[in-house]
Amino acid sequence: MEDESLTLSIAARLAEIAAGLPIHLVFKASFDKANRTSIESFRGPGIEKGLAVLRKVRDATGLPVTTDIHESWQAAAVGEVCELVQVPAFLARQTDLLAAAARTGRAVHVKKGQFMSPADMRHVLGKLEACGCRNVLLCERGTFFGYGRLVNDLRCIPEMQALGAPVVFDATHSVQEPGGLGSATGGNRRMVEPLARAAVAVGTDALFFETHPDPDHAKSDGPNMVPLHEFGPMLARLVRLRHAVEHLEDSPEALLKWDRRESRATSQ
Repeated sequence: MEDESLTLSIAARLAEIAAGLPIHLVFKASFDKANRTSIESFRGPGIEKGLAVLRKVRDATGLPVTTDIHESWQAAAVGEVCELVQVPAFLARQTDLLAAAARTGRAVHVKKGQFMSPADMRHVLGKLEACGCRNVLLCERGTFFGYGRLVNDLRCIPEMQALGAPVVFDATHSVQEPGGLGSATGGNRRMVEPLARAAVAVGTDALFFETHPDPDHAKSDGPNMVPLHEFGPMLARLVRLRHAVEHLEDSPEALLKWDRRESRATSQ
């Protein structure tokens, strides 16, 4: 969250995009980027001002809103404003933080730690359920592969779905290169849509993106952000892909016809 005006303008544009597509969109902005690479990095306006802006976004656009919590004491205030409480990947194992999120009574979205297996997330679910939360989203956002690199094992999506929770695929954080710019995180936004397409084909329940009207001058995560003017067309392509996947799953006859056409084309 850089400032109120920019946040509201991005939210308004996203609401317009969502209104033209068969999707449910939740708006997310961080009041504090507490895990920045450098002490000198921009972190955000803080919890009081940030939640005030998120409340304005919700009132102005009608979109549900979400944000991260990094400390247990932040949960109650966030739960008063946000329909969804998010727990960052680095903090996915923090029991007290998960318990505080559960006590808000809101849905909770937990990003799988870059150091965790999908099976490890059963313990996250167990902690939330023990504290009374039954409305949980789990998120795949890449796994550490050596220094400064993340990779995606798309098996994580069905494996976490098998735990009994819907799964979100974070397409923009998955292309991060932690510490790749020395004192800041790098990334490769060209890989965002290919990874999102793969996740949709596998059957992800939701997608997470970062977007900005001028990513190269964004104060956080610019290298992996989707330019705002490209976001709508990209999302429309992904919706069409989702429709195709659902159609094939729901109609075995259509799949058999497609297989026969493909077989004939190959033989020719």
